[in-house]
Amino acid sequence: MIYLDNSATTKQHPDVTKKMLEYMETSWGNPSSLHRAGLQAEKGVKEARRQLERLMPEAGGRIAFTSGGTEADNLAIFGAAAARGRQGKRIVTTAVEHPAVLECCGKLEQEGFDIVRVGVDGQGRLDLEAMEEAIDGQTILVSVMQVNNEVGTILPVEEIRRIIGQKQSPALLHCDAVQSFGKILLPKSADMISLSGHKIHGPKGSGALWMRKGLHLPPLIFGGGQEGGLRSGTENVPAIAGLGLAASLAWEGREEKMARISAMRNRLMEGLEESIDDAVINSPRQTGEKPGESCGTILNVSFPGTRGEVILHTLEQSGICVSTGSACSSNKKGRSHVLQAMGCDDGRIEGAIRFSLCAENTMEEIEETIRRTEEAVKRFRRLGSFR
Repeated sequence: MIYLDNSATTKQHPDVTKKMLEYMETSWGNPSSLHRAGLQAEKGVKEARRQLERLMPEAGGRIAFTSGGTEADNLAIFGAAAARGRQGKRIVTTAVEHPAVLECCGKLEQEGFDIVRVGVDGQGRLDLEAMEEAIDGQTILVSVMQVNNEVGTILPVEEIRRIIGQKQSPALLHCDAVQSFGKILLPKSADMISLSGHKIHGPKGSGALWMRKGLHLPPLIFGGGQEGGLRSGTENVPAIAGLGLAASLAWEGREEKMARISAMRNRLMEGLEESIDDAVINSPRQTGEKPGESCGTILNVSFPGTRGEVILHTLEQSGICVSTGSACSSNKKGRSHVLQAMGCDDGRIEGAIRFSLCAENTMEEIEETIRRTEEAVKRFRRLGSFR
């Protein structure tokens, strides 16, 4: 199998599985218990917290473990709205955020908050002038992803912080780093950062929200007061331990791994353009870590005159796994809100495929993918749509 859907989920690292089994089989106590078994489990939670804290942009911040990136986003957005709601009612985000952010903002909009969704250009790059116009003295939160999950565009988180300061706005800055964590450097100026374990070869059902020192949010989940009262419920120790190890492994040799991934991604882009007429690259062409560039793990390509879903299943028959967009919503009816926000026409949206890579992929797999994608697209165009 050639797996090129790593933005949806990643294969769990064997060392992570080994670590999790340790806490399932020998250190399975409740970390809130005072006896030896509980203290041994608590040790795993503390170790994972230290592993994540070492990777955050500022020492002294707070880590709250969650069930994943979605819960971390919810905690940040609803928490900020509750904590700062008396200072203002405006929340600014972008039109290309993950549904975990956009749906939260939609809910708050129903409750009377003023939600501004800033647009992007044809490569997913943020309209900074519109962002600057949107942020004002009544803005209590700006929520922006660092890497877009469908096209890979890097958004200017640090520049947004500069705008917040220039406007003397009380806004907190939340960064959804689910697709960027372990791949590019985290923004130094965010007040809150969300991350997910299963995007970095860690376990599903694990995630965390990092909060800058001194920031206090009300909880979403009430009960026994775990996670310093911010997230009640007995901790999932195996998943937390696995997340901590996966995070450390992700940052080991990060630059070297990303250089190799980017080389494969760029070869895939070049090969598809060379072999398939009218292939349209939706992602920024240049990879790197700067705003406006693409994270090297993601390439979104449209093949006008085809249907992405048919191409996906044709590639699957050849043992190649790709996606038509965000896996969190790709099994639902509807068009990509990201490509719509980018101004793509119906043909580009309908024929879009997302290829997402990791360090386990090889250049041989990329060459095979180019060949198989060429065959699939040309076959579809020859036979025509089956609608």
